[in-house]
Amino acid sequence: MLLDSDTQLNQRSYYEASVRRPRTAAALQEALQADVLVVGAGFAGLSAAIEFAQRGYQVVLLEADRVCSGASGRNGGQAIVGYSSGQGPFESQLGMTDARTAWNITLEALDLIDERIATFNIDCDQVKGYLYVADSARKARALEVDMQALERNYGFATDFARGADVQRHIQSPRYLAAAYENRSGHLHPLKYGLGLAQAARSLGVRIFEQSAVIALERGSRLTARTAQGSVSADFGVLAGNCTLGEYGPLVAPEITPRVMPVGTYMVATAPLDPELCRRLIPSNASACDNNFILDYFRFSADHRMLFGGGVSYSTRTPPDLQAHMAARMARAFPVLRDVRTDFVWGGFVDISMNRAPDFGRLADNLYYLHGFSGHGVALTGMAGRLVAQAVAGHAERFDLFAKLRHREFPGGPLLRMPSLVLGTLYHRLRDLL
Repeated sequence: MLLDSDTQLNQRSYYEASVRRPRTAAALQEALQADVLVVGAGFAGLSAAIEFAQRGYQVVLLEADRVCSGASGRNGGQAIVGYSSGQGPFESQLGMTDARTAWNITLEALDLIDERIATFNIDCDQVKGYLYVADSARKARALEVDMQALERNYGFATDFARGADVQRHIQSPRYLAAAYENRSGHLHPLKYGLGLAQAARSLGVRIFEQSAVIALERGSRLTARTAQGSVSADFGVLAGNCTLGEYGPLVAPEITPRVMPVGTYMVATAPLDPELCRRLIPSNASACDNNFILDYFRFSADHRMLFGGGVSYSTRTPPDLQAHMAARMARAFPVLRDVRTDFVWGGFVDISMNRAPDFGRLADNLYYLHGFSGHGVALTGMAGRLVAQAVAGHAERFDLFAKLRHREFPGGPLLRMPSLVLGTLYHRLRDLL
């Protein structure tokens, strides 16, 4: 859940400034009956609601704030194949056959975005193309090994460049290696999310905003209570991610220690000369480095550089955030050193301990979807599809994820955040050295 200062920071988002939101939906003020209750109106919850509604279920969706007010509405907009964890947890825990199934699910996730944009006529500035970049010799070797493994084990080829050849992909003195592929890409996340909400409503989903779930009674039927109303349903899906916030221990105490809120931040420059944009990234791809404390960036439809990174594991917004982010951007693109930044924003995403997604059941009729760990733009769509398939009796692919073992963050409620901060300092030093 965003702290007050971060709520104000998010209001300075380029995404919020470049859309016209519909009027806030009414808060729940009655007792409703439904087939399916979904908690959380981000990408995962909206996708689940759409999938259930398309199968004929009556769906009620409860959102504590506004549609896509959390990470779904302010992220980097990068729709990426694969997982933040890489394929390691799938290969080591499940074996290569299931690992390949998991990989193919992420390819289907990208196809699902295309399908929904076309089916529901969502105008969200979608662009295909993605660059993986490395800024040191060690990271360049690691990137090449990773790309070779993807091609060898999963048939996923990239256009790999080293040294001076990198400049044909990205005009930056910082990067020593780059890999380009055109299955992944980028979009305007808030436009996409609002489009999903409209799609859900068109299918009969009832969405209530400003309706935080403060209690959840389990049984053969579930009953979720808000400040002024309640919903009883045969099935429930918890898709609040880290924005379950203060209500998490009341609603789902078993899973709240398995994700952590991590702050990530972005700036948007003033509009740039389109020719400069084409020169810096000729393919107009989105890009991300492979550092532990990573940078990610792309150009918007109106030719702004959208540059993100600078994570915080302490829930505190870094001081001098705008200057800090502008300095990170200038290290990658010195030509942008003196460019004005018009927007700075940020907030929390949820991460799991091993950075693999965490899907599962808390009861036969209660499911949860969280732990997307920065890869949620694409994967949330498939999460919604898989949970609807599971409820409809086809649980094989959902259970593939449910079999993954996840650990709680160490230290308990008081010490787990300081422990994570110390661990982050270690990895930051490794990146620098």
